[in-house]
Amino acid sequence: MKIPYWELKKVTALHGAEIQQAVAEVVGSGWYLQGHALQQFEQHYASYIGTRFCVGVANGLDALTLTLRAYKEMGHLNEGDEVLVPANTFIATVLAITENQLTPVFVDVDAETLDLNIEALESSITSKTKALLLVHLYGRCTYNERIKTLCEKNGLLLIEDNAQAHGCTYEERKTGSLGHVACHSFYPGKNLGALGDGGAVTTDDEALAQMIRSIANYGFSEKYIATCKGRNSRLDEVQAAVLDVKLKYLDEENQRRMNLARTYYQSIKNVNVRLPKLLDNGDNVYHIFPVFTSNRDKLKQHLQERGIGTLIHYPIPPHLQACYKEYNHLSLPVTERLALEELSLPLNPTMTNEEIRYVVEAVNAFAPTPHI
Repeated sequence: MKIPYWELKKVTALHGAEIQQAVAEVVGSGWYLQGHALQQFEQHYASYIGTRFCVGVANGLDALTLTLRAYKEMGHLNEGDEVLVPANTFIATVLAITENQLTPVFVDVDAETLDLNIEALESSITSKTKALLLVHLYGRCTYNERIKTLCEKNGLLLIEDNAQAHGCTYEERKTGSLGHVACHSFYPGKNLGALGDGGAVTTDDEALAQMIRSIANYGFSEKYIATCKGRNSRLDEVQAAVLDVKLKYLDEENQRRMNLARTYYQSIKNVNVRLPKLLDNGDNVYHIFPVFTSNRDKLKQHLQERGIGTLIHYPIPPHLQACYKEYNHLSLPVTERLALEELSLPLNPTMTNEEIRYVVEAVNAFAPTPHI
């Protein structure tokens, strides 16, 4: 049996006819940027997330970068201010901070829950700390009441990186509506994925939404009148139309992911393989299903030999990347261990129960050669 990690063609084919019709309508309209399709998707996505505003942008990194830039333009952040960020994250989260001349403060995570270590988070706050960039990594909700209280107590902006958690919930509220603002990626492999790059920002703050929209469109307050130094970052009509189709099926497909993930949790019994703490249904939409083992490379090879594709998320933490050599001296032991041990098993809504069982059997059959 062959089970590739990515099945984007099959995922897209689930709604292929509707997607083709939506794209054809955009092509036939003759309007390809900042038109009806974008307005419609922004309205629908804001309603889905539970916020007043949604601003479509070119990609997830731009969503993060523009949000921090907007806060600077509005005077809520200043160059050199500290932004708390989980050490265990994709590098885009950190790139947005440093691109805005802000200072990332890396906080280690808990080995079992993969959430921020609250004690480490609290001890990292200084007089220069102005924001927490909270990442719902792997599709897991990492928000909780302690984080809310900590941000309120210290007057911190709470910015959600919701790139991997479309449709995830916290007490019946969607991630993306829990903080002051949230940033979303619609990279093709996401739970809500476009047919190319795409991103969005959701918020209840009208002034912030207007500022982000302005910066993303050359800094214009109106056509050809630039009130700030902007850039070009737009979600085009084709991608907006595709996303609007797929949004209708997001909850259904997330439920399928949860059902498949439950089989992994119930059936993987290999003592050499560790699963993250199981969250309540809905608190994890399983964009990625990570497992951890000190024999990661051997497990990857073992599964590959059986036709099972896997990926590693992420082999080098941001603070150890060459481009961030000023942070290479930091010791963040849990994050560094996770980077050495993480392996992502295939999981997407097109997978069959038989395929999931095949992966489970292969994982359970893994027996690393003991070191001599």
